[in-house]
Amino acid sequence: MLASLFHHLLNGLGKTFGLVFPTDSAIRAPLAISLGAIPGALSRYYLTLFFARWLGTGFPYGTFIINITGALIMGFFVTLTVERTITSPDLRFLVAVGFLGSYTTFSTYALDTSVLLQLGNKGLTLFYWLGSAVLGLVGLEIGSFIARKIP
Repeated sequence: MLASLFHHLLNGLGKTFGLVFPTDSAIRAPLAISLGAIPGALSRYYLTLFFARWLGTGFPYGTFIINITGALIMGFFVTLTVERTITSPDLRFLVAVGFLGSYTTFSTYALDTSVLLQLGNKGLTLFYWLGSAVLGLVGLEIGSFIARKIP
């Protein structure tokens, strides 16, 4: 049902804007990702501003809340689409890659960690889960250090 709704939405948008959406998946996938990325990025931006004004800037409330809600939405969406076998690649690209990818990459990180855990390799799961956070911070600090050294 969701896949059908998505296809009707794309076709309706196409008619509204005089566009013809291609049948080639090599073109449809980036298009679906782009259509999801714009509202995802804008949601992140405006929610970050909202939480900074509402709760202050002493803690990154916006990022924290966005990461948690992004993981919640990713869990809901992936479970819904897998268990109900909604297999529209366009819909998956729009929501999981486009919207959630620009809303927060943390949701993908949480999903990848869960998948690794379900596969049963606890050592690899722990390395990915902890290593991403620690090495991500180390990478950021090294990048900042290098940028400060540029004359």
